[in-house]
Amino acid sequence: MIDKYSLGNPCLKLASDLAGELPLYIYLSEDKKTLLYSNSVTELFEDARVTKPLKVSDEGISFLLQSSVIPPPMTAYQGVFIVGIGDTAEIKTVDNEIVIDFRHEFPFMDNNREDFDTYKKPNLDDIVKLLAEETVSKLDISKKTFLFHSAGKDSNSIAIALAEAGLQDQVTLVTHCSKGNLDESQISKNIAKQLGFSHQVLNEVDELNNEHLKYIEEYFTKAPFPCVDNLCLAYPLYAKQLPELFNANIIFGDGNDSHMISPPSAKDSLKTKVSNFSSRFSFIRKFIDSENKYSSLLRTPAEWFGQSGFSLKDSLKVFPNTVSTYGYWRKESNLRSSWDLFYFKSDIYSTRVISEKMIRKLFNFSDYLGAQIVLPFATKRVAEYFGKMPEQYLFDRKTFKNKLVLRDLLKEKINIDSDEIGKMGWSYDTKAIVNNNWDIITAEISKCSLWDHSEVDRIILRLKKSMDKDTKYSQLSCRLIYRLYLLSMWKNKCRYLNER
Repeated sequence: MIDKYSLGNPCLKLASDLAGELPLYIYLSEDKKTLLYSNSVTELFEDARVTKPLKVSDEGISFLLQSSVIPPPMTAYQGVFIVGIGDTAEIKTVDNEIVIDFRHEFPFMDNNREDFDTYKKPNLDDIVKLLAEETVSKLDISKKTFLFHSAGKDSNSIAIALAEAGLQDQVTLVTHCSKGNLDESQISKNIAKQLGFSHQVLNEVDELNNEHLKYIEEYFTKAPFPCVDNLCLAYPLYAKQLPELFNANIIFGDGNDSHMISPPSAKDSLKTKVSNFSSRFSFIRKFIDSENKYSSLLRTPAEWFGQSGFSLKDSLKVFPNTVSTYGYWRKESNLRSSWDLFYFKSDIYSTRVISEKMIRKLFNFSDYLGAQIVLPFATKRVAEYFGKMPEQYLFDRKTFKNKLVLRDLLKEKINIDSDEIGKMGWSYDTKAIVNNNWDIITAEISKCSLWDHSEVDRIILRLKKSMDKDTKYSQLSCRLIYRLYLLSMWKNKCRYLNER
């Protein structure tokens, strides 16, 4: 459904849902006379009142290059905005134009939580029941259902909930098979067997053939927003391996890093203190390469939480319309300078990086597939439940462990010790993709009208040399080349940029 604000209407205040399950998308015409909004970005973009092709936002591309994420309400398009977790948009008419005032307030601060001394200890069965109810309520029973599963706490909590609800015959668990010691597929297979689910492994693809490229092109044609998450390219290749994903229910365990809080690492306190001073030498950003060993010292405190990218120097060369992202992140850091670091990180990380990089790729994937995306941890009931829970049940300030109550749940229900398994997570061998498909990747970058090709060619060659040296910065260099490819594919293929 699409709603409209008309010139002269009373002031309207819009807000997203509590935890980002259903972000709100706003379109404001170039003449500022038409404003449309919807929870469905594809419905919004396909509306006849939206002028197409959409125009690229220089600021949005600058953030993707330098920070790897565009913080809401900004997007990669001019006149298109996102209202996400903690965001509000006040819309009114001023001088015969529609204006929007965006504001942000993190909704899961410690002062919103109940007192530990009077709070009843969480009942694990209640959590399982809540997750089951919220998951089932979002499913289209006429469709097949898949849970993207790992060895982690989130997807396993959902798997346990679905198992105890007796849905083994209706849900298939699917797992990405990573290379090396980060592979979770065998652990996932064992858990699926223990709980009674069928299981499917999705494999990495290193060399792309014409059939792979067909799926990739269709994905970038249909994906509404650009995304530079490392796993982006894996998703259309999943669809080739498992075509049943099209038009299915797809359940993901993402969406709880806001209300369950994302603890900083043991080193983050020192890093943010040092960078609060060192980042003020921001003028140096114009003079150093992306893979320079001093580039991390120029990060603001907010930029330590899940962000990386091209230096301002390289971004200006690659994309001449680049604007510096320093001012934004400096302001966000200053606004939170007196905050507890646990909540500082959680606000920046969950409402920007998680929402607009990790989860954005899932929204893009579901739009490409025509699938029903299900995010049980991001539903209002689940977010309210954990948002009120005292932090002592969620994280440990001394060990920096997270999601303590889910650790207890896994230990009790399926005898899985998250400490023994350790931090794994799905990984993707971007080096293999870049090296084995070099001509395909560079050819696509060369077609993209965003870039200054005399400069981008030189920077790619420099990054390729750094990547091949297998040093500390080789992975970063590889991912920056890969990032240019992902952005080029979006610009070259996206139907919303190429419709006439």
